Amino acid sequence: MPHHEPLRVALIGTARRSYGLYAPLLKALPDVALVAVWGRSEESARRLGASLGVPAYTDLDRLIRETAPQLGVVSVAYGANGQVGLMAVEHGLHVLLETPIAHDLGEADAIIAAAAQRGLAVEVAEQFHRRPLEQLKLKLIAAGLFGRVYTSFNDFAGHGYHGVSVMRSYLGFDARPVSVAGAVQRYPLAPYYSRLANNAEARDETQEHGIIRYDDGRLGVFHWTNVGYDSPLRWWRSSRFLAEKGMGVTVGVGLDVEERLSLLAPGGEAPRFITVERRWERVDGGALAALIAHTGDADLPIVRWDNPFVREAPGSTPQWHDDEIGVAGCLMSLVEAVRSQTPPSYGAAQARLDQALILALRQSAEQGGQPVAL
Repeated sequence: MPHHEPLRVALIGTARRSYGLYAPLLKALPDVALVAVWGRSEESARRLGASLGVPAYTDLDRLIRETAPQLGVVSVAYGANGQVGLMAVEHGLHVLLETPIAHDLGEADAIIAAAAQRGLAVEVAEQFHRRPLEQLKLKLIAAGLFGRVYTSFNDFAGHGYHGVSVMRSYLGFDARPVSVAGAVQRYPLAPYYSRLANNAEARDETQEHGIIRYDDGRLGVFHWTNVGYDSPLRWWRSSRFLAEKGMGVTVGVGLDVEERLSLLAPGGEAPRFITVERRWERVDGGALAALIAHTGDADLPIVRWDNPFVREAPGSTPQWHDDEIGVAGCLMSLVEAVRSQTPPSYGAAQARLDQALILALRQSAEQGGQPVAL
């Protein structure tokens, strides 16, 4: 690989993920250099900048003049994604935006138009399909072992646009959804301890269910509950796909999941399960080096996903968990788009579609389950 100077990056926003997730990743990746932080509050910006050893600003024009960033990582309060993301693009920065790209599709369209007008790259931190196990499954599907995927499910694997994106990934991001039918229901639950709320109270649950129809007759099925991340009453976490030559089911409790991937055994009377192996940097642990799928297929016995962040020097590879590897992949997608002047591997249009689908599901529910055309 040719040597490149690191791209200069500004952290736009002082949300919790700025310090706890993005800052460590930016400092660990050799392809980028963190040069400044911006925040609306002078105190929060100063505090974050001091902790990271970079200058802090509340004036984005001044930040750009004095530190010359090329990229902006937008990490702000949940409701401000679209507004601050548009501001960063209008100031001439290639950007990585937090999810969703915007809560309002009009804001998403404004970001996409502003970036196109200025020749800027926009990537969105939709990391679920970039996690190692998901990447391995996508490689298996792309290899043709499963044949054509007919139906894909998000079964509490992720909320909203995250769950939609997982579901879409198995069918292919180039597949075209044409309508959504949804149901949203609210139910009372018994008291339980919520880690996120840090209390044990009775609360209501909102369930979201939807069927997405594609122009080629294939289906996406979406299930989610708003207490899916922290309730002992709703421990299930799964995504699935049903394909021409087999199926894949992720099963688990919370983040402790197992992949059950199967093809047809010789003779056609039983499933043949694929064995997924994690390989580590050392025999006793360390960083994740690769995931290996032992397929049992004579023509393609092994499908391998290699951690793109493995370093040559022993012991120097960051020991990131799967989600950090996924987010680092989002960052590198933006870096590679800027350097090669090509679109990011996911990008703003895909992020807009993920958000459009979950909004259409809720709109359908408000209309009594009538399908909403896209």
